[in-house]
Amino acid sequence: MHDFLPYAWFKGKCVPFEEAKLSIATHALHYGTGAFGGMRAIPDPQNPKNYLLFRADKHAKRLSQSAKLLLTELSEETILSSLRKWLRANKPTKPIYIRPFVYTSDLGIAPRLHNIETDFFIYGLELGDYLSPDGVTCRISSWKRQQDSSLPLRGKISGAYITSSLAKTEAVKSGFDEALLLNSNDKVSEASGMNLFIVRDGNLITPGVDQDILEGITRLSVIEIAKHHNINVIERPVDKTELFISDEVFLTGTAAKITPIKRIETTLLNSHRPIMEKLKSSLISITENKDQSFSHWITKVEIF
Repeated sequence: MHDFLPYAWFKGKCVPFEEAKLSIATHALHYGTGAFGGMRAIPDPQNPKNYLLFRADKHAKRLSQSAKLLLTELSEETILSSLRKWLRANKPTKPIYIRPFVYTSDLGIAPRLHNIETDFFIYGLELGDYLSPDGVTCRISSWKRQQDSSLPLRGKISGAYITSSLAKTEAVKSGFDEALLLNSNDKVSEASGMNLFIVRDGNLITPGVDQDILEGITRLSVIEIAKHHNINVIERPVDKTELFISDEVFLTGTAAKITPIKRIETTLLNSHRPIMEKLKSSLISITENKDQSFSHWITKVEIF
């Protein structure tokens, strides 16, 4: 049972969550012609009147770019303005996950992106840990990550997540927590909804944007934090074999935050993860606005 916040942003205004309804003939429902974002926000530990959004500008920019991939315009300013109004209406008091969504709202049966109406909504729910902070078990999925030549992978296009859904369920039904997907070249791409990092000989390594990954905002943040701490970062292809012999392996994402992988297939991984722990501690400090070196990543919204 999810604790959805009482109000949604729907058709340009805040309405009770239960009243934000779509027709069963909505185009995006049938063809996956939507794009979404995922954001984390927490109460300000220093000022209970404020709510803290993590990298709101980056999230708004990615959603705006995703909308362009659907041949529609949704400005970053519209997203951020709507988000502020929505937060003030809800007045959340706990950590939340926010889901903004742009979609083809026409009622029709032709798969297309031209001459079609689009719309935008926001809803949210209270959310603690999406994955166990103690670590997860993973299997290599039988499903491959799509290619950018067949799907616009630079955006969070809703239709693309059928592969993630298949991979996640395959993993859970076969006794694992999460799936790792290879790309069409049999290199490691990402998890069902998270990016992947490994550590080898003190180097932080992650598949680059040429490996059909989603350009994750938490991924980008971890890279920037690592460089701030003088940790060498390498973006390159990662082989499946490397997963089993790495010093550390972990996942990153808005929902997952930073989550260690403790076992892949039948191989137990190291439980000593000093680089991951350093990055995780730093990320928590930043999201709580306690690290002034990264205070520009935090957007404060006064909601009381």
